[in-house]
Amino acid sequence: MKKDYIDIQDFSAEELETLIELTGVVKRASKARALPDLLYKRSIAMIFEEPSTRTRTSFEVAMTLLGGHGLYMRPGDIHLGRREIIADTSRVLSSMCDGIVIRALHHKDILEMAKHSAVPVINAMGDMNHPAQALCDAFTMFEKVGKIKGVNLAFVGDSSKEMAAVCRDLMRISSKLGINFYLASPREYQAEEEFLKQIRMNAKLSGSKIVTTEEPREAVSQADFIYTDEWTWYDLDEDEVKKRLEAFMPKYQINSKLMKAAPAHCKFMHCLPAMRGTEVTDEVMDSEQSIVFDEAENRLYAEEALLVAFIGKGVALSAVERGRKESEYVEEIGRILKKLL
Repeated sequence: MKKDYIDIQDFSAEELETLIELTGVVKRASKARALPDLLYKRSIAMIFEEPSTRTRTSFEVAMTLLGGHGLYMRPGDIHLGRREIIADTSRVLSSMCDGIVIRALHHKDILEMAKHSAVPVINAMGDMNHPAQALCDAFTMFEKVGKIKGVNLAFVGDSSKEMAAVCRDLMRISSKLGINFYLASPREYQAEEEFLKQIRMNAKLSGSKIVTTEEPREAVSQADFIYTDEWTWYDLDEDEVKKRLEAFMPKYQINSKLMKAAPAHCKFMHCLPAMRGTEVTDEVMDSEQSIVFDEAENRLYAEEALLVAFIGKGVALSAVERGRKESEYVEEIGRILKKLL
């Protein structure tokens, strides 16, 4: 039975820890140029309704390094939800490809794709969450400090339902894994109580501490990692951008003054792209405390792990087995071709 990677909430702490462990193994293999081609001759459909640098690149490169092929489909390339309903697109793609990676404008479209797909579907971000980024971030923190449970993560910025997919998935994975999460958001951009209720239920099981405040200095005072994301997005109108900047600037900006309010060992994280000079200053982005580019590189290894776990599980063949099976078909195809010559 196929299993999708759509929502962090669908996975246990043990499953998420296993994915983090797998990410570490495939990273070591990749660095040694020894990653096995576990997805040999397999293909994934990569549907992107929004622009992407890290997500698109990491999935496509990961698929290539694993011996397969990633087929990039941008808006207008296919009839998704326009001249063809999503269900029909899903059925067609899953009959030709071994998996579907989708970045959609609406989470409901990702769910609809998965509902009708015969192959695994991986969520590459929607308007509600970004589970691929969350896995990468959890792995990055583990890599830097050698543990997960008990790590202190402070997020300073937007946590509202409208534009905080990364923050909210960080809260989900943190509350599942026992990471202490300190959230600082302006009141009007604070996560709603219904969402926080689920996070606290997770935290009760894992032992993580969840703290919400309007004061950034309070949130970062014990932080091992400080994280932020953009406050505005390219499709917002001028009035909304102005409103948001007035709410966040300068109190919630990650600058050297705020970093000094955190422990000296604290590292800075950002999912990127970053609006330098807005939610974070150049001084912090380019400092020795910044690990944003290590984090970005780790997207590749997290995607390799996801592809192996959800598309490659149970289908990898050893080189010997593969060669034997290929030889059988080469002989059969050869006999048929002789009839055409």
